[in-house]
Amino acid sequence: MPHPRKPGTAHPPPTLGEGCTSRYDPDALSEEDGTEFPGAAELWSQLQEGTPAGEPERAQESPAPQ
Repeated sequence: MPHPRKPGTAHPPPTLGEGCTSRYDPDALSEEDGTEFPGAAELWSQLQEGTPAGEPERAQESPAPQ
């Protein structure tokens, strides 16, 4: 067993680009990288529709007459 006070040995995956355009290299990523998020697709569709998570969709009201 490693020494309990030994620093971590995790390393981020390789990146492409520099500065604001820096991103992880998709070819270097594997199933070992990332996190389990089974609700991601549902959340993404709700965010694209503008419906807050957990709230039912409501019919859009027409604007008040001017």
